Amino acid sequence: QLQASGGGLVQPGGPLRLSCAASQFILDYYAIGWFRQAPGKEREGVSCISGRDSTHYADSVKGRFTISRNNAKNTVYLQMNSLKPEDTAVYYCATCGYNDIIYSTGYWGQGTQVTVSS
Repeated sequence: QLQASGGGLVQPGGPLRLSCAASQFILDYYAIGWFRQAPGKEREGVSCISGRDSTHYADSVKGRFTISRNNAKNTVYLQMNSLKPEDTAVYYCATCGYNDIIYSTGYWGQGTQVTVSS
């Protein structure tokens, strides 16, 4: 239902774009977002976009990350700029909601590793 791609190794300060291919059902009825989990840390919500293109971001990525969706391609993107070593994590796309924090609403894709290192 959700399939993430686009992870890799990038130098600090560099950009990377993640893609999440979603089924039509998911795209029609759910907000879709990105979560990440670094080694030894809890999973955190990074960004979430609704069907009406309302967007939310974690404070740690505001101004650097941009979430968008292309309904014609059934895909949600996460453009990550000015990457920092602390952005290193496994990134997951998932259905999401927002109530002061970004939370999962149940559907998960597999993760994609993002490593920010020189």
